[in-house]
Formats: sequence, C-alpha cells, structure tokens
Amino acid sequence: MIIDAHGHYTTAPPALGEWRNRQIAAVNGEGPVPDPADLVITDDDVRETIEANQLRLMNERGTDLTVFSPRASFMAHHIGDLEVSSTWARICNDLCARVAQLFPDRFAMGAMLPQSPGAAPETSVPELRRAVEELGAVVVNLNPDPSGGHWTSPPLTDRSWYPIYEVLSELQVPAMVHVSTSCNDAFHTTGAHYLNADTTAFMQLVQGDLFADFPDLKLIIPHGGGAAPYHWGRFRGLADMMDKPGHVERLMDNVFVDTCVYHQPGIDLLTQVVPHTSILFASEMIGAVRGVDSNTGHYFDDTKRYVDATPNLTDEQRQAVYADNALRAYPRLAQQLAARGQTTTTQS
Repeated sequence: MIIDAHGHYTTAPPALGEWRNRQIAAVNGEGPVPDPADLVITDDDVRETIEANQLRLMNERGTDLTVFSPRASFMAHHIGDLEVSSTWARICNDLCARVAQLFPDRFAMGAMLPQSPGAAPETSVPELRRAVEELGAVVVNLNPDPSGGHWTSPPLTDRSWYPIYEVLSELQVPAMVHVSTSCNDAFHTTGAHYLNADTTAFMQLVQGDLFADFPDLKLIIPHGGGAAPYHWGRFRGLADMMDKPGHVERLMDNVFVDTCVYHQPGIDLLTQVVPHTSILFASEMIGAVRGVDSNTGHYFDDTKRYVDATPNLTDEQRQAVYADNALRAYPRLAQQLAARGQTTTTQS
C-alpha cells in the first residue's frame, strides 16, 4: 500500500469559501454572523470535488490512501477570536470527516484545531477530542504560529503547549506542525512562511527536550522538514554547542518529515541525510505547487516519481517510506485499516 500522509481539501465546494467570506465580513463589522446551518454541501458536491481532483490523481499516480485534513491556508487562525476559529474548525473538520466516510478505503481524516492568537493552547482540547473520538481523525494540524507570520506564540517546547501534548499522547494521535496563511507581507505563505515554520519548529525541538516529558508523542514536520536536511550539520553542531551531542539523531525517534519536496535532487538529499525510518511519503496534492515541471514534463507534486527513482533506498526501505512508517506515526490509521480488513499490500 502507498499512503500519502499529507493531503488537504483544497478543492472543497465553493459554498465553503462563500460561507467563510461571510464569517470574515462579520468579523470586520460588515454583516451578520452567518449560521453554520446555512452552509449546505451535499454528498454529491463532495463526491464531485474529490472524484474529479484528488481521487483522479491518486489513481493516476498509484496512491492507495490519503490522510486528508482541512485546507491549511484556510485555517487562518489570525482571523477573529477563539469563537470564530472554533466555529470554522468544526465546519472544516466535519467536512473532512464526510470525505473519509464517503471514501473510507481511500481517505483517512485529519483535523485542524481552533487556535487563536493569545488563546491558551488548552482551549483547543475539546475540538481535538471531538475530532478524534467522534469523527475519527488520525492526525491533527498544530499551528505553531496562530498569529499568521508574526510569531507571538512561545516555542513548541514551552509548557503552555503541554495540555495538547498530553491529550495527543493519551489518544495516540500525532500532530503535523503546519502553519496557515501568512498575513505578514514579508513572508509568502507557501514559499516562505511554511518552510520557515518547518525549520523553526525543528530548531525549537533541538533547543528543548520535549520528548523527555512525552516519550510517546509523534510530530510530523512537513515539506521535507524545511531546511533541516540541507543544514543537518548545522543543527548537529548547534546541539553539540549546547552540550547535547546526539540530540538531533535522538529527535528522529519521535519526529517524522515528509516527501513534499518537488524535485529529484531534493528527495535524494532527504533520503541520504534523514533516517529512512523517519520519512513519510506525501505529496500535499492538490496544493501549493500545482504546475508541470518544464524540465521533466511531470507535475511537480507527483512525488512518487522521485521516491521511486532515488538510489538511496532499498526496496524494503522504500516500503517503509510508502506505508510502514505512516502506520507507526498514525496508530489510529493502522487500527482503522485493520478494522476494515485492509493490509499494506498494494491494491490491484
């Protein structure tokens, strides 16, 4: 089986965005607060958007199952207050749960949290529990910067985040460290803010000792881990300077990075530097980079081609990247597959 560990509902029916626009207008004092009951999206609407887009590409590219969460740039935690974010998170999570319910063999649900600048992380716990225990989420997106590019939150190793980590550990659910839209003009959302956040999160983990307190917690740093593979020696050297030799290597017992890296040299470097046991196959399609690479004639985000072609993985290691690591990182996904009688053998 080939599991894409990082997908977002970027093709949701237009009604979702239209409802969100009304909510944002209300935040700005330009209209009434919309009622969630006014949002009407039929099962046929969901099927149409999935079958024509993500599912079509999955079939073309040979992906069996995608872990599917709300559109990352739509989380936009910097808009409004906690109540606004809570309402929006429930709507988006419910919609992703419907995708998983309509296509149970092809999609597993991921969830967003109702984070808001200045709100204590523990305020996200009720929706975290609902998403996992009632909707079936196997992962949640954790935004280390709800301010949208101004970085007003403490590092991920700060104890203020611990209430979330405690619940994640209890429920055996990992968190994907994923920021949302940048409202800071200095940082392009997908070209800078996302990658900056990945690198920042990794460095915060180097500086701290989070997994001493949460030995079972799993974190995914997407987009290839940001600059981590390219500057692996810098991080190892800084850890040595902090009197923490071997700390970077130990982090990889709890940290995973994905293959959302959109060229062959990038995947080759990733698979050469990062232990294969800490790499998750992913494409984030249909996502930030949607075009065709003029050098290859293939879509940039067709990452399976790069993983297939890299000389740095044996067949056994490639299988770990394609499925086995995801089942370790997402225990509830493994449980869901087992309950349905699915295995990691490739589907016909």
